[in-house]
Amino acid sequence: MKSALTVFWKEVRENLRDRRTIINTLLTGPLFAPLVFVLIINTAVTREIEKADKPLPLPVIGAERAPNLVDALKQHGVEIKPAPDDPERAVRDTDADVVLRIPASYVEAWNKGESAQVELIYDQSQRDAQGSVGRLRALLENYGQRTGALRLVARGLSPDVIRPLVVADRDQSTAQSRSGTMFGMLPYFFILGVFVGGMALAIDTTAGERERQSLEPLLVNPVSRSKILAGKLAATCVFALTTLLISIVAFSIAGQFLPTEKLGMSLEIGPRFAVLTLLAMLPLVLLLATLQTLAAAFAKSFREAQTYLSLLMFVPVIPTLMLSMFPLKTQTWMYAVPLMGQQIAVTRLLRGDAVAPRELALCFVCTAVAALLVFAFTARIYRSERLAISA
Repeated sequence: MKSALTVFWKEVRENLRDRRTIINTLLTGPLFAPLVFVLIINTAVTREIEKADKPLPLPVIGAERAPNLVDALKQHGVEIKPAPDDPERAVRDTDADVVLRIPASYVEAWNKGESAQVELIYDQSQRDAQGSVGRLRALLENYGQRTGALRLVARGLSPDVIRPLVVADRDQSTAQSRSGTMFGMLPYFFILGVFVGGMALAIDTTAGERERQSLEPLLVNPVSRSKILAGKLAATCVFALTTLLISIVAFSIAGQFLPTEKLGMSLEIGPRFAVLTLLAMLPLVLLLATLQTLAAAFAKSFREAQTYLSLLMFVPVIPTLMLSMFPLKTQTWMYAVPLMGQQIAVTRLLRGDAVAPRELALCFVCTAVAALLVFAFTARIYRSERLAISA
């Protein structure tokens, strides 16, 4: 135990001397993601709110054919613009979000009391135009419903005749659970923070020392290789755990600057969330640190180890993509899968859902077992005499 502790303090002191690594690992990484997250969300929300409050510019083709419709649109904040010569091209070139075309057949159908057709010309792939299209579509539908009701009244019929079914919404979501949709990437940022926090030290303690030819003098000491590995892993885990803590605190502070109230959401990252997240992530810290050390053990140089670990960084993305592309009902067995269990547990905590103690225990134990298995395999690699050879 004393030997492992000695190796631990050695690695910590050496890593603390590298100020550039400390800044990138403990400051830039954990703080950059929350800062970018806040800027993107604030910019997007502010822009959409400003567009909703401003008049909607709408080029109209054939406005003279439907004066009542045009007047109704003007009353609801639509600014009628001259029609472009080529509306399809104008939409593709983003010169207009949407163009309204009123065909010549509109007048005849309207006068006969039939359904009159109008055309919306837009590009669905333009995300910035979706708000304008949705706003215009809602105005047109409301105008059509009001006109239809007036036609029924003129014929002595109740408008309820065409509404045999009325749907009443009973939304069971809460402000905090709705935030799970927008902030569903936070668990991935936490996992990525753990990975980034331990990566530099994992590379330096194995591939770096191997390249500097300082690993061989360490391994020839009359100390168990497992204890040397334990000391190096402990140092890596400390830096990874520190990065995780900074990430949680940074996102909790960043959450205060997000316009969640305007979106009808709530982002609560408090002490309870932090404690339970750390409990779920603790064995994952050991697992990722061991995997990084194992990958670095196969590299003969610092740069080669960076390549291996850069590829390994894509592993935490897999559960996030799976849960995003294939939303599955949470089942108990999912907590037993490393990475997926942490992803699900943190997401449920973020939504304000209850996570049963047995589910957290399953997540902790199974990931810890996986970490011990990888540790045993890494210790076997450390016992190889080829580990210290740099060429």
